[in-house]
Amino acid sequence: MDGKGDLAPKTADARPGELFSPVNIGRVSEVIVQQVRALIREGKLRPGDRLPSERDLCTRFGVSRVTVREALRVLEASGLVSIRVGARGGAFVTSPTSERVGEGLADLLTLSPLSASEVTEARMVVELGIIPLVVKRATEEDLADLTAICEKQRKSLEDEPYDMALSAEFHIRVAASAHNAAIEMLVGSFHGPLLMSLEDAHVRAPLMGHRGNKEHLALVRAIGRRDEDAAATIMRRHLQRTANRVAETSDQPTSSS
Repeated sequence: MDGKGDLAPKTADARPGELFSPVNIGRVSEVIVQQVRALIREGKLRPGDRLPSERDLCTRFGVSRVTVREALRVLEASGLVSIRVGARGGAFVTSPTSERVGEGLADLLTLSPLSASEVTEARMVVELGIIPLVVKRATEEDLADLTAICEKQRKSLEDEPYDMALSAEFHIRVAASAHNAAIEMLVGSFHGPLLMSLEDAHVRAPLMGHRGNKEHLALVRAIGRRDEDAAATIMRRHLQRTANRVAETSDQPTSSS
């Protein structure tokens, strides 16, 4: 073994066979997935550990190889294990990346029955909360990127229809300027619902794009001056306007605008 082999080296008090229990209820592959997840949370399985072979897992869980393979596919899709082929292959526990976690959050948010009003309220909390970090940490490169997005927005406004994805791009780039991976992951995962909120507001009030572009540019300038109060005021006004518009029209059919 190369030090990251089977499970025993990381669990001194338990033999490999004691880590898993036979399953015989419900959809067994899901129960296997739950057991593996629990072992990872408890630290009994760690990044780099190799799970026992398929044949060994079949014996330990008391299930068929088809069931084990289904469970491994779910674990791989969740980013909890990686499947390698070859003589030194197998299923290895992996470290979740911010991109993978962000994708999971994005799916959760996008597929949940969220309203535009709920998304906008959440933005008020999150995007206002990160302003102090953005003002403190934004680099010249960050400011240049944000300014470039504002210019793309301005040009897009001259050629209707305006692409609201540019507004989402701007807010996500602001979050990246906080230089905090968790914040960037969180706001990035909000892209789908964020775009839904922005498009809803834009359909009901097309001129919001022009005003929003001016506010975006004003925000960039405030960040560049390291003026936290001004940046927070601009962001609050910017988000509150969208929140008000969405709240006012959430029960009205789009065609009435």
